[in-house]
Amino acid sequence: MPVAASAIYFLNLRGDVLINRLYRDDVGGNMVDAFRMHIMQTKELGTCPVRQIGGCSFFYMRISNVYIVIVVSSNANVACAFKFVVEAVALFKSYFGGAFDEDAIRNNFVLIYELLDEIMDFGYPQNLSPEILKLYITQEGVRSPFSSKTSDKAVPNATLQVTGAVGWRREGLAYKKNEVFLDIVESVNLLMSSKGSVLRCDVTGKILMKCFLSGMPDLKLGLNDKIGLEKESQLKSRPMKSGKTIELDDVTFHQCVNLTRFNSEKTVSFVPPDGEFELMKYRITEGVNLPFRVLPTIKELGRTRLEVNVKVKSVFGAKMFALGVVVKVPVPKQTAKTSFQVTSGRAKYNASIDCLVWKIRKFPGQTEATMSAEVELISTMAEKKPWTRPPIQMEFQVPMFTASGLRVRFLKVWEKSGYNTVEWVRYITKAGSYEIRC
Repeated sequence: MPVAASAIYFLNLRGDVLINRLYRDDVGGNMVDAFRMHIMQTKELGTCPVRQIGGCSFFYMRISNVYIVIVVSSNANVACAFKFVVEAVALFKSYFGGAFDEDAIRNNFVLIYELLDEIMDFGYPQNLSPEILKLYITQEGVRSPFSSKTSDKAVPNATLQVTGAVGWRREGLAYKKNEVFLDIVESVNLLMSSKGSVLRCDVTGKILMKCFLSGMPDLKLGLNDKIGLEKESQLKSRPMKSGKTIELDDVTFHQCVNLTRFNSEKTVSFVPPDGEFELMKYRITEGVNLPFRVLPTIKELGRTRLEVNVKVKSVFGAKMFALGVVVKVPVPKQTAKTSFQVTSGRAKYNASIDCLVWKIRKFPGQTEATMSAEVELISTMAEKKPWTRPPIQMEFQVPMFTASGLRVRFLKVWEKSGYNTVEWVRYITKAGSYEIRC
């Protein structure tokens, strides 16, 4: 069920009503007094953003020095209510030049009332896109003197933008050079045992796009995912081409993607927004290519010495390289002195995090590097607690490599004017939670 808000209030930190809008008659006008007495004056604002008083529920959020309170009298979608508040604040900021506080509300109360009538109808959220609303609510807000943001120009054909299927892109865009930038960014999450067996491994990725295209182009993206290739082979009535295929899990798309075509043809077809946006997110749990293998050996020599040996192997291609490789090896808190020998990079002891930090600026593929360290500990008379040995952590970035094996097979652009486009594709794999027990 949607929000079905009965009323919305904008309050300052003292509880004074700055602006309010009643959408239904199922709540009284004194509901804000109940919120002020039972929540604000009892200092319980930070405990829970949802409270029930009598037969009504209060959803509230603090933005700067303003409380936004939504009152509902029936069962409602709380997540939708807070999403509405976040989107509404972003809309107000776009009109006010980036500021949203008590002064901005007092200076723009007429405009806010007009916007509240458009973005919510009888308590149900409507269109909150600033690009669309600015087409027919052309009044400019009183901007903060500290804001340097210039006002957006209104574009023609507002009716088509409001009622049409492509509400995220306006007409009339023109570029001298039509380009598309596509980035596949993946984060590898790993937990490996001290014996080298993988306990947990997955990849979370996202496809970021930056489009500078004229007109209303239609894009089609092909990936080497298993379902898409199988569907394509069925449509073409021929066997699927050999090559690695991957299985995508938990896929979420931007609103511009044509889900009907994706369900039927398993292709990502869309009319892109102008500029930068996130096309899709995904997760992969099988067939992960780990970029690094870490082989640690830590020996406790008595109560005052440790011997640490760490070997790191890069598994990706020899023509690739990793940047900003950092290996953090935990040591006991009573560490007094360390000495290192490394085949590559630099290592030092960081007392603030109780780790040996080994940094390698550039790590080529199909190579290995080792670090040997001797750690001297402070001998104490107190009863020694066993050292828990926290896991080794890694940080890295590997350009032009995907741990999932995801690849862009094609990126096609159609536009009625038939202009030529330039497509740029880039892959980046970085460490998420990359841990190795020792």
